[in-house]
Amino acid sequence: MPNDKHGSSPQTTNGNPENPYIPMWLLAELTYACPVQCPYCSNPLALSASRKNELSTQEWITVLRQARKLGAVQLGFSGGEPLVRTDLEELITEARSLGFYCNLITSSIGLTSEKIAIFKQAGLGHIQISFQGSNRESNKLFGGTDSFEHKVAMTKEVIRQDLALGLNFVLHRHNLHQVGEFLAMAESVGAEFVELANCQYYGWALHNREHLLPSQEQLVEAERVTNEFRDQHQGKMEVFFVAPDYYDNRPKKCSNGWGTTFITVTPEGDVLPCQSAKVIPDLEFPNVRDYDLKTIWQTSKLFTGFRGTDWMIEPCKSCPEKEIDLGGCRCQAFLLTGNALNADPVCDLSPFHHKVTEATEAAQSAPEVVESKALLFRNTANAKTLSADQ
Repeated sequence: MPNDKHGSSPQTTNGNPENPYIPMWLLAELTYACPVQCPYCSNPLALSASRKNELSTQEWITVLRQARKLGAVQLGFSGGEPLVRTDLEELITEARSLGFYCNLITSSIGLTSEKIAIFKQAGLGHIQISFQGSNRESNKLFGGTDSFEHKVAMTKEVIRQDLALGLNFVLHRHNLHQVGEFLAMAESVGAEFVELANCQYYGWALHNREHLLPSQEQLVEAERVTNEFRDQHQGKMEVFFVAPDYYDNRPKKCSNGWGTTFITVTPEGDVLPCQSAKVIPDLEFPNVRDYDLKTIWQTSKLFTGFRGTDWMIEPCKSCPEKEIDLGGCRCQAFLLTGNALNADPVCDLSPFHHKVTEATEAAQSAPEVVESKALLFRNTANAKTLSADQ
């Protein structure tokens, strides 16, 4: 749906417009405004204090309808902090009426028992609450807010109101030793699902990598504690431990395959195959104010460019494992090598694998205590500083 300003369709390929891929997961990044300042945030480094360009309620409803028509069934309301949006109840109501399973991904700051009840009534199916530490002090240090007690209270309230709950603990070298405490706390409040997600190094986390990347010893110990907990509490709580890519010798598929499963819409309406895609320069990012999702998903160069294996260069092109990992993460390839076509350096077959091993070797002797001033926290002031330096 081109507007008068642009007047033309997005750059397209000659690929089959009836491609077999369905965007099963829609991530709706409603806003980048957020009360939390995590130094590993996946939001872009270029943050603006202004919210005037965010999609309106009706524009988001149009996005939801188009995504559902394409076949999307899972919907995540994310940000920033999605609770900042005053129209969240209306968006949940519309999404549920369309048949989406609705997830709210939140820091819980701004959440109340009344809102939980309202969102549940509107059709919300699941809430994921993130923690930055296993106690008040560490949560405040890495989140920038004194919100630990509120997070615990909201976790209990979600369970009391019989709404599906997942807890997300983002791990790095300064809280990996808290894994046992995280799990004990999650069990004590009755959580059914816990994700222990080690930092992946993009955006803000990449800028803080030297302070956040754990040592091999820390990672092994954290996994041992996790497995011990699983053995002792079988069937009571699902626990997923997501290791950092840097300690694998083969990469993961990029978002289950670039342009095959996930679709992200930013607060301003840009459509992305993954949250980090904007780190790759010279890509055209179609916007929902200009084009419908079907056109973007099926024919835009952004989504078809790295879809499949035809784009590959060596060593991926002739690799017998290329269908397994599809070359790994395009964003990570660009960030570490300067070329998004290169093999993901996590792979030990990549000529750039040393970029990863150098980082992990440095992490073995990095200090386990960090002063907050050493970290670049995610906020608009620091975003302006980064922009000025670039």
